[in-house]
Amino acid sequence: MKNIIIAGGTGFLGQVLENYFIENKYHVSILTRHPKLKNDIYWNAKDLGEWTKALENADVLINLTGKSVDCRYTEANKKLIYDSRIDATHILGLAINLCEHPPKLWMNASTATIYEHSLCHENDEETGIIGDDFSMNIAKSWEDAFYSITNPKTRKIALRTSIVLGKHGGALLPLKKLISFGIGGTQGSGKQKVSWIHEADFIRTVEFLIDHPQLSGSFNLCVPKPTDNKTLMQTLRKTMGIPIGVSHPEWLLTFGAKLIGTETELILKSRNVIPKRLLENGFNFKYGNIQDALVNLIKY
Repeated sequence: MKNIIIAGGTGFLGQVLENYFIENKYHVSILTRHPKLKNDIYWNAKDLGEWTKALENADVLINLTGKSVDCRYTEANKKLIYDSRIDATHILGLAINLCEHPPKLWMNASTATIYEHSLCHENDEETGIIGDDFSMNIAKSWEDAFYSITNPKTRKIALRTSIVLGKHGGALLPLKKLISFGIGGTQGSGKQKVSWIHEADFIRTVEFLIDHPQLSGSFNLCVPKPTDNKTLMQTLRKTMGIPIGVSHPEWLLTFGAKLIGTETELILKSRNVIPKRLLENGFNFKYGNIQDALVNLIKY
């Protein structure tokens, strides 16, 4: 039985992984600021404490800690987004090196947003163009913090995760609401690339990386062929049986984002990312087609 620790595991992705691992007879512990369940362990994501004992003899540590970027980029929120990621990564690296028998594998969350806005250039792990703005610099700092810590007994992987589509969380829920209200049309030009991954394939990629001890470094977690915003919204409307959706020009998205407290970057940035390293190492996606993925998530 593998012993898995998930830091920041109470969010959508943490719960998806926890449920899967428990169903498959793994022993799972969750590091959280608000422990409620038997397998929850308190930590504040920045200081050493009793939680460090859980890392002894662990097979896998998965760190998903970080304030959501679905907010206005005020100076206060920018600081929280940065500090929540960097502090947690630093303290986990220190705790690992204090273990007599440290985790065999440390997987740290990152993001496919690390790459530049691109309509044409496919960003893989080797030739991807890493950009320079707030979101991309957060991603770079996150990975720098992760890789700057030397953990000689622990294999390390950064998960550059794209948009995860899930039945009960992730980006699909707000998109379904827009469709239901009749305002789920094309957003902006509609040409912006959308790199995504079905929650089942997200789980499968994590397990694949766990089970292949020769693999380390950064991996893009996304389907081999991104869709675009226009196709995504059209396919979602068709799947939900709602033929009409009002489109949104960029100026209206900017206005609306201010009203609901978020940033248009989440919608308008073209994330043209491909999973070269996963494909080279033999990973096969179950859901590589956006229509198949949406039918599975909505109809079943």
